[in-house]
Amino acid sequence: MSKSSHILIVEARFYEDITDELARGAIAEIEKRGGTYERIAVPGVLEVPGAVKFALDAMSRRVIEKPFDGFVALGCVIRGETTHYDTVCNESARALMDLTIEHSLALGNGIQTVENGDQAWARAKVDKKNKGGGAAAACLDMIELKGKLGLLGGR
Repeated sequence: MSKSSHILIVEARFYEDITDELARGAIAEIEKRGGTYERIAVPGVLEVPGAVKFALDAMSRRVIEKPFDGFVALGCVIRGETTHYDTVCNESARALMDLTIEHSLALGNGIQTVENGDQAWARAKVDKKNKGGGAAAACLDMIELKGKLGLLGGR
């Protein structure tokens, strides 16, 4: 990275302990690569895309002090007994992808969609799969790609 990237971490707090571990991995990766970050919390995974859009709107209106170069979405959806799981997983992923494409965002999606708590922890733990760190790395890699393609001017 030629400059310090400023990242917004959007955290779904429904499974707070899992999300905290995902955030720990994301923050470590951002700091390791010389970036800065801000964290915001939303109730659940379905609210994450809305929060990203709010941040984009705030940036376009210049009402935030330091604009974001990229976004990291964190949270967890554990399958239950109803089809609500499918709706939450599919709609949140689709909305994040739509925002990414429409606004050329550097966005790392670290929302875990799993069958049970054991799978969630295996993916979240920094000393295991570290999916929070992976989401932050994806975001930072996409920021770097945008820079190589000349898309970072003026933020």
